[in-house]
Amino acid sequence: MTSDERDGPGVTASASDSPESASASDAVSDDELLVRAAHDASAFEPLVRRHAPALHGYFARRAPGAADDLLAEAWLQAYTARRGFDAARGPARAWLFGVARNVLSAHWRRSCRQRPGPAGDGRDDPWEAVDERLDAAAVAPRLRALLAELPPDERELLLLVAWEQLTPGEAAAVVGIPAGTARSRLHRARRRLRADAPLKLTGDPA
Repeated sequence: MTSDERDGPGVTASASDSPESASASDAVSDDELLVRAAHDASAFEPLVRRHAPALHGYFARRAPGAADDLLAEAWLQAYTARRGFDAARGPARAWLFGVARNVLSAHWRRSCRQRPGPAGDGRDDPWEAVDERLDAAAVAPRLRALLAELPPDERELLLLVAWEQLTPGEAAAVVGIPAGTARSRLHRARRRLRADAPLKLTGDPA
């Protein structure tokens, strides 16, 4: 294992820390940076700069009290798994959100082991934390109830698009379903919300 692999992103100093290198990396796409990062750890640092705010927001909306720790864990896991990125399966942003989703699910499972209830009852779905966030944002109770009734993957698709501003295709890659399936589920969920809810879910309600 190299020193770069031990230290993880943003720990070792490199030429990429200079303003000139940072400016040059701004012109490189996320996908290309992640591909380069498989063999050049410094290429991972621009990805952290670009996506840390969005990933922190993802965690803050779902697990507010643990967002900082979960973000650090997500970057560590993404760095460790960077060689497994395959652009043919989806863009880098979707891949990073997929890592974040796995980190969140693991956090939720750990938390729920301490709660009563049988295993396999859907307790790895972090809806409760999201519901609390919606409640704090004073979202209409009917909208909250409708979101709670959606299947977990369908609800996650909707929130990824509405809150995280992912495209339907990117959200599909995060959840791990075909893009056409994601669009169909999003259409169904949006139609139901438009028909039954007094508010539109078009961004972070907070």
